[in-house]
Amino acid sequence: MTLSPYAIGAESAADAAADLRLVVAARRGRERRRRQLIALLTALVAAAYLGSLMLGSTTYGLAEVAAVVFGADAGGAEFIVGRLRLPRATLALVVGIAFGLAGVTFQTLLRNPLASPDVIGVTEGASAAAAVAIVSFSLGGLLVSWVAVAAGVGVALTIYLLAYRRGTAAGTRLILIGIGMAAMMQSVISWQLERATNFQLAEALRWLTGSLNGALWRDVLVVLTAVVVLGGAVLLQTRALAAAQLGDDAASALGVRIERTRLLTIVAAVGLVCVATAASGPIAFLALLSGPIAARIVGSRGSLLVPAALVGALLTLVADFAGQYAFGTRMPVGVVTGILGAPYLLYLIVRVNRVGGTL
Repeated sequence: MTLSPYAIGAESAADAAADLRLVVAARRGRERRRRQLIALLTALVAAAYLGSLMLGSTTYGLAEVAAVVFGADAGGAEFIVGRLRLPRATLALVVGIAFGLAGVTFQTLLRNPLASPDVIGVTEGASAAAAVAIVSFSLGGLLVSWVAVAAGVGVALTIYLLAYRRGTAAGTRLILIGIGMAAMMQSVISWQLERATNFQLAEALRWLTGSLNGALWRDVLVVLTAVVVLGGAVLLQTRALAAAQLGDDAASALGVRIERTRLLTIVAAVGLVCVATAASGPIAFLALLSGPIAARIVGSRGSLLVPAALVGALLTLVADFAGQYAFGTRMPVGVVTGILGAPYLLYLIVRVNRVGGTL
């Protein structure tokens, strides 16, 4: 029996429709799983935040913590939770979000997992300026923070201008120049520490290692404002960043003004890094780790901005809690993240060399 062309055409159309339904179902399944994993990350961040408020050398119940948060009478918990743990945990939360969001923005825009602000010189620039302010000019407190912010922005602008050629700042060139700038800034830090007095050395090292000790609500407010304003600006560029991952030519063909997008997102990410660094010091490898870990958890398809921000917050909260209670002695959060991040950086360098460096 010979089928007519109309029957063959109808059968082909039915097969195509069935294939399309399968593709749509698979895509919806991936999106549903992705949303579930993001919800799980959010729950873990909330649990780590509550744990930082409840647990420690003295343990308080959820009702006592809630009483402190909502301003009710909480007895002895008011000082420990309200004055010490609450600002520290909240600063860890917002700083982690800032570092995580900034790090994955660099990595997404430049299409390289090594393109992190703490690898390409931005945080080193802020740290070097802080060391000079403390040692050479005997500054302290808020002045050091503002000097660090200004220097971080200045170093980032210098790196961008040096990498800018023929109407674009190529990712590889920007990374290499940034690594060279980071080495220069590290030399400045070493020189300043070498000539510091004992008091200045202690102050500079506390600032340079990344620490949440002495967290203040004013620091929380500044970083939170940066996260809302600058983080919001980055999130508005989600579609443009996704197109930028396809390459400059493909992004331009899709209507993305690639250089404008690159400049806007880099400025916003640098602002996030500098403000967070001014509040807590340079927490080692936090910006580097957040994006790749988020990609392993939720998958590399789709935007990693929100997952990386959540991972950054989770890492900061857990590392700070571990630094306080897990090692028998108090350790700054930057030391703990440095212990985790250094081996991962070596792994990333080897992986980039082998497979070309995708997240």
